[in-house]
Amino acid sequence: MKFRKQRKEMVQLNLTPLIDVVFLLLIFFMVSTSFTRENQLQINLPEASAEEVSSVTHGLTLTIQENGTYALNGRVLSSNSIDIIKEALLEESRGEVDQSLLLVADANATHQSVVRAMDAAGQLGFVNLRISTQESESSQN
Repeated sequence: MKFRKQRKEMVQLNLTPLIDVVFLLLIFFMVSTSFTRENQLQINLPEASAEEVSSVTHGLTLTIQENGTYALNGRVLSSNSIDIIKEALLEESRGEVDQSLLLVADANATHQSVVRAMDAAGQLGFVNLRISTQESESSQN
């Protein structure tokens, strides 16, 4: 008796339905996810009531006006770009970044203007950075 050799069928796994299900789940989670923005925070900034330290000498003074213009030691800068600020700080400090830098910002100056000045000073390596404040009226009484 001669038995016929049975042909084995190749088992194939069709991945197309699996991929379709994964994509549908991905789309479902993308659509159902809610993205919240944290830009509606109430922030109360602290008031400064400390007295000025007289032992610290002023090295450089960077003034930020309400309209976003900068002045370094009384000299108005030609532009408010970070490169111009860095160039002026290097020129005025003669490369000595260990001296103190006093930021005097108008109360109505934008936060971006102050951060730009701090970023320029940080990129150059200034570590003695101080921010000038005005004593609050309630602490004067």
